[in-house]
Amino acid sequence: MDEEFRSLTDRLRGEAEESAAFHQLLATEDAEELARVLVERERPLWAHELAAFRLGCRGDRRAFEALVLLLNHRDPERCVSSAHALLLLGDPRTPRAAAALATNTLRTAYALHPVRLLTALRAPESVPALVSTLRGLLAPQEPHWRVALACVEGLGSLGDGAARPVLEAALPHPRLAAAAAAALSRLPVR
Repeated sequence: MDEEFRSLTDRLRGEAEESAAFHQLLATEDAEELARVLVERERPLWAHELAAFRLGCRGDRRAFEALVLLLNHRDPERCVSSAHALLLLGDPRTPRAAAALATNTLRTAYALHPVRLLTALRAPESVPALVSTLRGLLAPQEPHWRVALACVEGLGSLGDGAARPVLEAALPHPRLAAAAAAALSRLPVR
């Protein structure tokens, strides 16, 4: 059992109250049974999450919509599990969806995991989305500095010279300065 799956099941076990339905979803190898859970109305969130995670990790694209919704959830643990499954899913829609979530200024508080997913995906959408998100977070007194820091670190990891101006703009920010300097050092020399 992989560490992400173990963490997910430990967390959901409490929500599911060790129900028979939980153990059935945990044990089944039937992808059709898992996919049905995603469309059944009266299922609790934990059941949707478990089914989507298991399908996503198997590369079953029926999990895509559920995983994207969970990537933008207010509970960071759900976001982590969703990002892991989306990365393994390999759906070509994932970078565009993650970029839309990362750049949505109304949901900036929940953008940390979409930003990290964009970095891991290394897709064409990654750098433009991280630059756009970071640019919006450089205002004085910006409360979402952790998202800004993830953008800076992601841009350093991606090493695209297009990020230079926004990384230079991040240098004066005390919480971002060290990471911005490190990121700039990883960019190609002009």
